Amino acid sequence: MPYTDDADVRLYYEVFGDPEAPVLVLVSGGGAQLLSWDEELIGLITAGGLRVVRFDNRDTGFSQRFGGEDDVEGGYDLIDLAEDVLRVLDDLGVDSAHVAGHSMGGMMAQMLAIEHPERIRSLGLLSTIPGQSRRYVLHGERPELAEKPVRISREQAVAFAAAAVRSVEPGRYDPQVDWHIRAAGEAYDRGYAPEGFSRQWAALRRAPERLEALRSVSAPTLVFHGRDDDVLHWASAVDIAEAIPGAELQVHPDMGHLIPHELWPDLAAALLRTAARAEELR
Repeated sequence: MPYTDDADVRLYYEVFGDPEAPVLVLVSGGGAQLLSWDEELIGLITAGGLRVVRFDNRDTGFSQRFGGEDDVEGGYDLIDLAEDVLRVLDDLGVDSAHVAGHSMGGMMAQMLAIEHPERIRSLGLLSTIPGQSRRYVLHGERPELAEKPVRISREQAVAFAAAAVRSVEPGRYDPQVDWHIRAAGEAYDRGYAPEGFSRQWAALRRAPERLEALRSVSAPTLVFHGRDDDVLHWASAVDIAEAIPGAELQVHPDMGHLIPHELWPDLAAALLRTAARAEELR
């Protein structure tokens, strides 16, 4: 299986689609593995003419760990996480790519567009924020992430995932309980390391504010958020879309922090449309 050939950072990644097609990198959120990008969604995107890359962020899945079980600081910052995307692209020999990220992955994508605009063709900013303003962050300070995490069994991890999705009030979207149970078990088997999320969280706490810097971004951009996101407020999507010239804004009623399976076709279509805009400008 492919890993980046880098002396300092070893990242696991997977590639789908036509080797000659433009590349879209899908970037996972905090603590999430590449499994968060389901192959059904990827299939919708590759059918539209893009080559898709997904990877395990540092400190998750099969990628490199940056500390032991007691280390919740990590010693890296958001820009380091963001530049891991470039490490994957360099390993593939790709000069520039479309990049879409969810939550923390969207913050990483923002940093790339600000610091390395020549490497970014288009952006997908999904359920994400441009800084740490209390206007955006709904989940509180999360002080438990600054302490050594309590490790749990596979059975407990699966049960926790099931309880979390079952606790959501019924709405227009299927909670996909079976999918979340399966994904939680597979993620545990691939690389259970809760302290990795704590280290990522520490990097996010140190991250710079980005809203003003986003005004200089020229890459075609999709901003996609849930009206009922109880983690990151949808007002952040409005602010991001207003900051980036020509950005397409979608705020979906009844969508929480995660993207419902029923919206995968809409998301795929929007990412393809955004990428097509970028390709026309090249």
